[in-house]
Order: sequence, then C-alpha cells, then structure tokens
Amino acid sequence: MAIILRLDRVMADRKISLKDLSEQVGIANVNLSKIKTGKVSAIRFSTLNALCQVLECQPGDILEYTPDE
Repeated sequence: MAIILRLDRVMADRKISLKDLSEQVGIANVNLSKIKTGKVSAIRFSTLNALCQVLECQPGDILEYTPDE
C-alpha cells in the first residue's frame, strides 16, 4: 500500500505557486517542496489543516491511498 501526495495537482488546479502557498500556510518553502514532491514520510495534521484551508480543499484531494497489487 502507498499514500500518494497530490499537492502538486491541487496547486495546479488552484493556480498557486509554491512561494505563495508557502507564505499563506506559514511553512518554509523547502519543507513545502518536500511535501509537494512526496519526499516526506509524515505530515502533521496542523499542516494538512492549513493546506486545506488555504487551498479550499479536503484532505482526500491531497492524499490518495493505493493498495498493493
């Protein structure tokens, strides 16, 4: 199983840059970039909450579960 981060897709849909999202959420650009590229093993609920608030989306828009084949 795998959890896939779809932040890049949501950002593209909302036409928001990494820099703008970083400033609005209050997360360092480098840390947000790691989330965007899926190079993290965990994400805090407070971070997920802030992302959903700024992007006006649900957690399921950012996170996707894929079962093992």
